[in-house]
Amino acid sequence: MSTPKIDVQVISSGYLPEDVLMLGESVIKQAKIPVQQQLVLQFGSFRQHVSVASVSRYEGMRVNQTLARKMGLLSGAPLRLQYRSASRTIALGPLIGVLVSRDDPDQPDKPFGGITMFCRELAETCRNQGAYVYFFTPSAIHSDLKNVEGWVYQAGGWRRTTMPAPDVVNNRLTSRKLENRPIVQQFIAEIKRKYGAAVFNEKFLDKSEVFEALGRDASLQRYLPESHSLRNYTMLKSMCSRYPVVFLKPVRGSLGKGIIRLSRLGAEGWQASFTTVSGTRKQTYPNLLKFFSAISGKMKTVRYLIQQGLNLIDSSGRPIDFRALTQKNGSGKWIVTSIVGRTAGSQHYVSNLARGGTLATVRDSVAKSNLPAMFRGDASARLNRAALEIARGVDAQIPAHFGELGIDMAMDTGGRIWLLEVNSKPSKNDNTPLNEGKVRPSVRMMIQYARFVSGF
Repeated sequence: MSTPKIDVQVISSGYLPEDVLMLGESVIKQAKIPVQQQLVLQFGSFRQHVSVASVSRYEGMRVNQTLARKMGLLSGAPLRLQYRSASRTIALGPLIGVLVSRDDPDQPDKPFGGITMFCRELAETCRNQGAYVYFFTPSAIHSDLKNVEGWVYQAGGWRRTTMPAPDVVNNRLTSRKLENRPIVQQFIAEIKRKYGAAVFNEKFLDKSEVFEALGRDASLQRYLPESHSLRNYTMLKSMCSRYPVVFLKPVRGSLGKGIIRLSRLGAEGWQASFTTVSGTRKQTYPNLLKFFSAISGKMKTVRYLIQQGLNLIDSSGRPIDFRALTQKNGSGKWIVTSIVGRTAGSQHYVSNLARGGTLATVRDSVAKSNLPAMFRGDASARLNRAALEIARGVDAQIPAHFGELGIDMAMDTGGRIWLLEVNSKPSKNDNTPLNEGKVRPSVRMMIQYARFVSGF
């Protein structure tokens, strides 16, 4: 990535025509830009014919105020510059758009709720790396599919402005309903087709889709608990004949919602443990048929994945699992950005922070667990390798563009690693590193990947 980073200064329209860019002499030479010829200026979906005037002993770019307003550019913004000689285009960027579920103009200090700090961190890191980022919701997309009302951050705070469609979209929508809105799907299709934009994490993943896809790769099968779509009583009976504990997981669930653990009680029947906000609710059934009858109404609206129960490591009876954040780097290769251990709350058997779970390093999580000593030494390296292999498998087997994946894994008391879930919209709270106060590595990596896919 040798594209130079330059400061863009906005100056009064009285001093510079709208169709002229003033560029430092050294920048012109480095990028091999012809002067005083008609060229195209590109910023995301924005295009305008311009010519270039050279300025000696200057290393930035000066643009007319009206032009900057059309581009949504703030003065002093550092950007990467690239001259594409084949199309005679001066491209500035990358312009990154982060698609979020909601904003609140009445809360200008915290327009994105719980992820506002992540958004601000991303905006500030973009300035350091020579990228430009804005945040927008589905309702902010213009009907022409060419512009959006985006939020940008500068020293004075957040403000909304009209922005061109971006070079790269990071889809952070947390609702399938929002993602499937026609305007969102049309916008994504249009900017990919017309402007060559890259859209990553473009879709949600269903649990059944993931396990079926990864099951096609023989090298990944060792990580997969036996899993099937629960369609009828025969499937339930078959799985319960093979395993003393099974889990029923909503195919489209998140944050541990709606998971049912079904355990054999010997002659007394079966015990179902239901996750609730306040804890675990337990119910006993004399036989499987009674249990199936109890959930059959729910199955009309909720599709379940039935999965073998695992004898996972725990700490004083509280299950432990691991969340890996995998991302594509500045070369487009998968890396593991972070792995943390998550211990379930005292009243829960799922480890999500929303359910009272706690975070620790992998080392500390393993140290306080009942994992036998013989399996502890290389636990971190094996989790790292498994996360990478699973991320590559998802990328290869599922036809969609992913730039980051949250991969939930667990380890049984024999040291074997199991895949629990893959999340294409990993939480920016769950993955927060334990050393607060620093820029999250995940933020830097996202920008580097955006530069890679956009050519900057």
